[in-house]
Amino acid sequence: MLYKVSMKAARVNADMTLAEAADRFGVSISTVKNWEAKKTFPNQPMIDKICEVYSVPYDMLKFF
Repeated sequence: MLYKVSMKAARVNADMTLAEAADRFGVSISTVKNWEAKKTFPNQPMIDKICEVYSVPYDMLKFF
């Protein structure tokens, strides 16, 4: 069984701070916070980058 992880859990598991993640994605810290709080949703190219940076397959990420 495949367990889904939240965006925040994926970041924490990748041992990254909000600032480090924002820097890697080329976005602001508030953008990463909004993704993690499910206030906004990253576009598909950014989702691909998130999966790569956090080393998490797409089907393991829980967006909502």
